[in-house]
Amino acid sequence: MQELNQELGFFDAVEARRSVRIFDQESSFDHEKVQKCLEAAILSPNSSNLQLYQFIRVPESSPLKDQLAQLCMRQKAATTARELVVVITRRDVWKSRAKANYDFILNSNQNQSEKKVKQAGSYYKNLIPKLFGKYPGWSLIKKLIAWWVGMRRPMVREVGETEVRISVHKSAALAAMTFMLGMKAVGYDTCPMEGFDSKRVKKLLDLPTGSEICMIIGCGQGLPEGIYGPRFRVPSSELILKK
Repeated sequence: MQELNQELGFFDAVEARRSVRIFDQESSFDHEKVQKCLEAAILSPNSSNLQLYQFIRVPESSPLKDQLAQLCMRQKAATTARELVVVITRRDVWKSRAKANYDFILNSNQNQSEKKVKQAGSYYKNLIPKLFGKYPGWSLIKKLIAWWVGMRRPMVREVGETEVRISVHKSAALAAMTFMLGMKAVGYDTCPMEGFDSKRVKKLLDLPTGSEICMIIGCGQGLPEGIYGPRFRVPSSELILKK
């Protein structure tokens, strides 16, 4: 029965979540709930467990909040938000994240077998550097290698520079979705935004050069007028296929 209630709770949150574009300025807002939902978000699945993303919190008390809202093209979802969460990708820290994963496996208290440690070393100390390394012409070389190997056996084809960048953004987006569902589960609303001046936002928040902004999420207690019309979705028969 407990599992059933948890399942219903999840589907209730999914059903109730909407992108709300106007937030209540008068009601109380618990910023600790944002932290709780972000802590849950980092449990999201991500490529190779590298977690190449960060969340930058900009609450209403921050002197940067109003400036950031202006850089979100003055969207009401930003100007009325009680807190803005900037989701950024951090491909530039892949070396330290790969090392952290390998060290965790190496020093695990679960008495990992020598084979398991060797496999982890091969993956995080050999394969990951080949995938994430940046050298002149390396992206093309990786694609040619994937094509050549793929002539003989199944092979991952998305190994070029653009594909790796997309993969990093996928992981960040998965975490962002978990965060937004968590916020709905605790009674708050969110709105993910792509309309912002990325160059000026990076400068305002003094973000690392190697970072990219995946999205900016407005948070707060949504007002009814913040939902712009009834929900529309393409029929599931067009989206869910079975072979």
